Amino acid sequence: MISNFIPGLIMIITSFLLPTIPQYFRHPAMLLSVGLSALSLFNGYGTFLEWDILGLNLILYQSDSLTLPFAIIFHIAAILVIIFSWHSKNLMEHMATLAYAGSAIGALHAGDFFSLFIWWEATALTSVFIVFAGNTNAAKDAAMRYLIIQVSSGVLLLIGACLMLYQTGNHNLAVLDLKTNFGIFIFIAFGIKAAFPLLNGWLQDSYPESSVTGTVALSAFTTKLAIYALARTFPGTDSLIWIGAIMTAFPVFFAVIENDLRRVLSFSLNNQLGFMVVGIGIGTELSLNGTVAHAFVHIIYKALLFMSMGAVLYRAGTTKASELGGLYKYMPFTTIFCIIGAMSISAFPLFSGFVAKSLIMSSLGGMGMVLIYFILFFASAGVLEHSGIKIPYFAFFAHERKNKVKEAPINMLIAMGIAAFLCIAIGVFPKYLYQILPYTVDYQPYTLDHVISQLQLLVFAIIAFLFLVKFKLYPSEIRSTVLNSDWFYRKMLPGIGKPLFKKIGLLTDSLYKNLGLSFKQVLSKSYKFSNLSYIKVTTPSFAGTILISILFIMLVIVLV
Repeated sequence: MISNFIPGLIMIITSFLLPTIPQYFRHPAMLLSVGLSALSLFNGYGTFLEWDILGLNLILYQSDSLTLPFAIIFHIAAILVIIFSWHSKNLMEHMATLAYAGSAIGALHAGDFFSLFIWWEATALTSVFIVFAGNTNAAKDAAMRYLIIQVSSGVLLLIGACLMLYQTGNHNLAVLDLKTNFGIFIFIAFGIKAAFPLLNGWLQDSYPESSVTGTVALSAFTTKLAIYALARTFPGTDSLIWIGAIMTAFPVFFAVIENDLRRVLSFSLNNQLGFMVVGIGIGTELSLNGTVAHAFVHIIYKALLFMSMGAVLYRAGTTKASELGGLYKYMPFTTIFCIIGAMSISAFPLFSGFVAKSLIMSSLGGMGMVLIYFILFFASAGVLEHSGIKIPYFAFFAHERKNKVKEAPINMLIAMGIAAFLCIAIGVFPKYLYQILPYTVDYQPYTLDHVISQLQLLVFAIIAFLFLVKFKLYPSEIRSTVLNSDWFYRKMLPGIGKPLFKKIGLLTDSLYKNLGLSFKQVLSKSYKFSNLSYIKVTTPSFAGTILISILFIMLVIVLV
């Protein structure tokens, strides 16, 4: 039966069949494949598919209470992306997006590290084509940097899995710690995809360079797959609390001064991941429920915000704050949907972010970690400032616009409308979200104290923003790109590497030239002493250079 397939596999198969499907039927076929994959959600918990190969028992399909909520939201995200991209005719991007979503869903159901590695690398290889779909020189450069970093994560995961198998004889997914070398390798591998501090530059580098629709897909799967993997293998790891706290706070400063609103959302994404990482580090049932709930709602409202900015990019041709404003007159529905997403990410009561983030904050209450609590409190105010206010304000209201634009296409509005509805529905009826969380939830988000304290935070943050704007103290929109940890490989390494490799290239050319001349002289002397009827050799210097190059490369390979 199809429901017994590895979840996501039918989506990958369909992605390869898309070129054979007439254009008008491609998106329906994509939706159908997601629907067929979603049938696996009704299989319940257990192990459904194993494969013994090369002495390894690969668990290709298993499901439990942690897998289910991620699988549900990944399928929902795939549907939103397909609807949002309905107008697009970019076949390569459609194939990559469907295979990417399918690979992420498959990874959720892997029961061992080697199976996870296969899907881990599949998400990297498929998502790089989504970045390429930005179809600019910047997008192509970002895609190559993205590929190198994502593949590096997979290599570290494979090394960790091999070490674990060698040292313990076991390779199944299990709770690990940082006292073992394989645990450290796997931790760093997950940390790269989760955009840990100093490992997060790829996110702000690649996501904003993707296409109008591609960024929506990218925001949903890669980082949340890493959150799932961390929750599966490193719950209760104390260092994650501090790592997550740093993740929540530092992106706030970058987001405030960033001009490109899609990059602002990328910094904001990093900030939101920090809350989830803190929840994993705390490791209690309440905090893990909070992490899963926050990941669930974050995928929806972040997709909504990226869709609204994608619609702006599609109609206005830019998402630079310095070049936008006044769009509320021409894109009223997009404006409303963006505001709903902004209120959700800011955790306004009656919106999805409020009922999810509060689980994590409440789990900190009894731990005595006052500093961490205040860092997260500051980060929450920062979220309101850079995503809750800055995004809708500068995109739709800040300046008067001279050129008229059209409202977003109907398919984009439908996708944004569905996401906006879910943001409100989950906020009003949180019990349905709580029912699918890994552990039993005994929590009431709408207490008087909680609502009042959150409203106080929001009101004071709004007043502070208005004060700064009124007196022209808010950082002005500057036409520039704010570099994060990607500065190391976008500026520093090229600055060192280009001159160095230029000199090495000149030295190599000189060496090849001299070797080629010497080789030619040796052949010339041999020619004089040879029997001309047996040896007739013509060796131009170019061919000699090629020959020496091939031999040199073979020698290096053998020695390495």
